[in-house]
Amino acid sequence: MGVFITFEGPEGSGKSTQARLLYERLQAEGYPVILTREPGGTRIGEMIRRILVDLRHTEMAPTTETLLFSAARAQLVSELIRPYLSTGGIVLCDRYADSTFAYQGYGLGRDLDELQAITAVATGGLMPDLTFYLDIDVEEGLRRKRAQRERNTPDAPGARAEWNRLDARDLAYHQRVVAGFFELMQREPARWRRLSANQPIATLAAQIYAEVEPLLAPVARLGPTV
Repeated sequence: MGVFITFEGPEGSGKSTQARLLYERLQAEGYPVILTREPGGTRIGEMIRRILVDLRHTEMAPTTETLLFSAARAQLVSELIRPYLSTGGIVLCDRYADSTFAYQGYGLGRDLDELQAITAVATGGLMPDLTFYLDIDVEEGLRRKRAQRERNTPDAPGARAEWNRLDARDLAYHQRVVAGFFELMQREPARWRRLSANQPIATLAAQIYAEVEPLLAPVARLGPTV
């Protein structure tokens, strides 16, 4: 089995940038690694993503939102994550099941036991080996996200800066989401690494790599690519 690492955090925390930087470093050092995202990562998942993030879909029910995220996740796990892990590779994922508990559970008030059951079906019980939470003040993160959209500077390769349906929710919602992440970290402290997003990008990237490095010993390198 390979190594499964996920990135979480509030909007504007820079998690997508850090996931990409880790991917590029591991790839340059010859490790078998892929980078994906939620929702998305597969043809079907990207189609679901377009529905979920569309600002016009204000009538979407919380149950619908939850099931769509879970459907995209089920496809991603089945089509991409599990097969790659089975080869002994490293999978980096920009958001995963923890986001469902934070955004739909704590944010929208969905029953956590119900979410646990849905997530277990979608993932088959697959959990990350390590999860990074990039910590930033909610209001500062949203300010960054708005500025990014205005500059149209995407936080991930091949993407466009977006202000989506979830971003547009009120401040209280985003505060509940962050409180939810803190609850999740308290429940599984061994899996989580909480790092400040209020530091230079390169400094944060070095901290992330230092946490990842101990997990790399069992992974066979393909050889340097640069």
